[in-house]
Amino acid sequence: MKITWLGHSTYRIEVEEAVLLIDPWLHGNPMFPQDRIDEAIAGVTHILVTHAHGDHASGVLEFAQKTGAMIATVHELAEWFERQGAENVMGFGRGGTIDCGGAAVTMVAASHSSSVDYLGGDPIVAGSANGFMIAGEGEVIYVSGDTDLMADMEWMGDYHKPTIGILCCGGRYTMDMKRAAYAARRYFRFKTVIPCHYLTYPILAQSADDLRAGVPIGTQVIEPKVLEPITF
Repeated sequence: MKITWLGHSTYRIEVEEAVLLIDPWLHGNPMFPQDRIDEAIAGVTHILVTHAHGDHASGVLEFAQKTGAMIATVHELAEWFERQGAENVMGFGRGGTIDCGGAAVTMVAASHSSSVDYLGGDPIVAGSANGFMIAGEGEVIYVSGDTDLMADMEWMGDYHKPTIGILCCGGRYTMDMKRAAYAARRYFRFKTVIPCHYLTYPILAQSADDLRAGVPIGTQVIEPKVLEPITF
């Protein structure tokens, strides 16, 4: 299994027979080198979208067209992508599990808003914001999406037992480093935590020091480097 950060909340996850692209925002992403987009999307089989905001979903249609990858997201946003011309789309809902090349992807709750906000004009409400549990190769990855702390994390941790947490923790629009550490400490038993939704702009956290200081002893915090795969 390989997990590769592409800046902000965009991740490439190679697991089982799938290459998953999570929340693709590459054009205009200040963390991502614009001359390496083709490399980042090479071989992608599925595009998973947590919610509709532009810093998570603005690249979905382009990259789906270029790669032929299936778009998988909450029902309402899936229908919106289909209306924009996407042909390979699967909508599902919280508690639903789909097969992505042998990896089992389950949609779980997140505490955040969701709207198409990057086309100009009034935002278009596009279903709920969500996260994913991705099970494969003996690991379960929790992709939090944009969220704050929430009581649902208790049963999510107990039921899915994720071993790797990709947690938003930049503050301002999501939980911050201390709140993410609290979640890891109270609700989960991660072996590894990888931060996201930070560093992108000065208003977001610029270091994961508070996360590292707050997770349980024995939990590894890996601050990812863009386009440098983390192998499990």
